[in-house]
Amino acid sequence: MLRQFLALLLSLSLFPAAPTKLNKDQRALHAASRLTFGPTPTDLTAIQKLGVDKWIDQQLHPETIPENPALLERLKAFETLQLSNKDLIAKYPRKAGTGAKNVQTVYRELAEAKLLRAVHSTHQLEELMADFWYNHFNVFFDKGADRLLVTSYERDAIRPHVLGNFKDLLLATAKHPAMLFYLDNWTSVNTTRLRGRKKAAGLNENYARELLELHTMGVDNGYTQADVTEVARCFTGWSIANLREDPQFQFRPLLHDNGAKTVLGQAILPGRGQDDGLQVIDMLVRHPATAKFISTKLAQRFVADAPPPALIARMAATFTKTHGDIREVMRTMLKSPEFWAASSYNAKMKMPFEMVASALRATNAAVTNSMAIQQELRAQGQPLYRKGEPTGYYPFAEEWTNSAALLSRMNFGLALTQNKVRGTRIDLAQTLANKTKPIEIAQTLLLHAPAPETLKAIESKSETNPAQIAGLVLGSPEFQRK
Repeated sequence: MLRQFLALLLSLSLFPAAPTKLNKDQRALHAASRLTFGPTPTDLTAIQKLGVDKWIDQQLHPETIPENPALLERLKAFETLQLSNKDLIAKYPRKAGTGAKNVQTVYRELAEAKLLRAVHSTHQLEELMADFWYNHFNVFFDKGADRLLVTSYERDAIRPHVLGNFKDLLLATAKHPAMLFYLDNWTSVNTTRLRGRKKAAGLNENYARELLELHTMGVDNGYTQADVTEVARCFTGWSIANLREDPQFQFRPLLHDNGAKTVLGQAILPGRGQDDGLQVIDMLVRHPATAKFISTKLAQRFVADAPPPALIARMAATFTKTHGDIREVMRTMLKSPEFWAASSYNAKMKMPFEMVASALRATNAAVTNSMAIQQELRAQGQPLYRKGEPTGYYPFAEEWTNSAALLSRMNFGLALTQNKVRGTRIDLAQTLANKTKPIEIAQTLLLHAPAPETLKAIESKSETNPAQIAGLVLGSPEFQRK
């Protein structure tokens, strides 16, 4: 019976017809769905009390919102989150015998902290932006030295700038040892300086290519292979000092190509050393293609898989006018009619991390050990910090809507509500306020009345176990949307 029910529920449309116009309650739920890791009654109460506009303004200024003290206390237990690269290497060396255990400890604390922040932080938009920008400037945790560098990378290069200035963010990622190691720029040198050496690494174009294609202008947006090569020459000598003991950014002038260069039609004069790379970064931040590309990616994450061109144009104009002020670009997007259009309501598919976090938030789950959840994210195709390719994870529905992935989400929902996820516990009776009817359970978890198709599918099941019904709601197409 359960197998037949799963087939029925998964056959329902992921994206039903949208309402013609959002009412006040739908606007509040839409804001909470898009700007948090899953709406909760607390979120809706805050929005209704403040009003949508004031609530959004608070989220855009997280420094004005007191952080959850229980979360802060929980994070204090994760020693690795506070350590410098030097101290991490000293206390958690990747040496034979202990290396695997040490790396596991670093990863567990890093990944569990990310999950706990997503579930419990009062700075929900800030956490979404931290996730967005880490994905945009992706670094693969499991590449060699990055196992001990990613912690600092997210803490020091990403998180301080998520609602700040794009140039500051871009430069912070460019100079961080984790990015220099991941995309091999630390090995990129002026080949003319290394003649006669047997193991000369030579020019490496990996970072230059991703800087143009993924970090700023976007693929096929006005640059050529010649530009990639010239950018790579500009970043020769951008390297890592003391990689094995205390990794730090270091510019090595003897390994830099000091010759004249031309990038995007602009001359870069010879003999300027590190300033070559800085000039490229400044050039890229000011380029119209970058304003459009960054605006497009933000709109794809928060508005629609195929965002309206008019919205992108206005966001790009704000990006240019403010010299890359991320907060103001977000404000332009969040005040736009396109964001609030009825066609945007429940029209985005949650990525696996969003689905899992939203399920934990909806059920008031207590997570004491997140390793089982990390395994679940791997099974659903989004292990945290472990996307090998520099593209990061795509936010599009087509990436996550195959039948196996949807069935995995359904199984997770069922396991969660029946307390079968190790290290996680929920008090379902308290969460549901002892409601037992399918329509009551669905409305409690969805925070809106279920669609007739969803309710019909749930009510068609002969058993009425609240935990099982709740799990099926979490696995339903309606819960997968935001």
